[in-house]
Amino acid sequence: MPNTRPYVYVIAGHDPSSGAGLTADIKTLEANKVYGLSVCSALTYQHESRFDEVEWISPDKIIRNLEILADKYPLNWIKIGIIEHVEVLQEILTWIKGKKAGAKVILDPVFRASAGGEFQSDTQAPLWRELLGECHLITPNWEEIQLLFPEKPPLEAARLLGQSTIVYLKGGHNSADPGTDYLFSKEKEFRFRPKGQGVSPKHGSGCVLASSITAQLARGFPLQKACLRAKRYTTSFLSSHPSLLGYHQR
Repeated sequence: MPNTRPYVYVIAGHDPSSGAGLTADIKTLEANKVYGLSVCSALTYQHESRFDEVEWISPDKIIRNLEILADKYPLNWIKIGIIEHVEVLQEILTWIKGKKAGAKVILDPVFRASAGGEFQSDTQAPLWRELLGECHLITPNWEEIQLLFPEKPPLEAARLLGQSTIVYLKGGHNSADPGTDYLFSKEKEFRFRPKGQGVSPKHGSGCVLASSITAQLARGFPLQKACLRAKRYTTSFLSSHPSLLGYHQR
């Protein structure tokens, strides 16, 4: 079937409410004019305000799904969400590098569910830090960067990490300056202040932002503009409905 849109692979968990995870990612990509290819990394038993349990998909099944897709669709951009543990991430990254040199990974390091439930232990933080440099861009929030670098202030930690990969630090959990995001790379630093009225917290907003950034990059926008467009899209999502579940619209 002819398709003029770029392809983006998504490796993420399934959230039955579709507010976060795999289905939220696919909805975001579609709204941002990108075709999403989905690979499930976990089954979660939750909705937007309750989290009961997570059932992990084995890495061999994740890679088997990636392999069959990569035999047909270009493997250029991959967005990764929740992963069972850092060793699984390493296995996936190793497969991606072996399959397509130059493929770019955008990692949204999800360590806990907004509805409750911990996915990662802080004891794995040193291993996570070792792998993050292999990603093209990562999108931690305030709490996640503190888990990765518990001894450093969040901005200092993100700036340090920006020497090995591009860091988009989401500001939704920053009580001192809510909604202000930061972009760190070797060359530049940018600040994205919130714009828009009537925004309210949303289940899955971090997934939406990371997927929107990936979509804009896959479409060829330069980094700063891609992040600005993604920030605007996420603001639209946050203001789309007063409940914890938002609407995707362009």
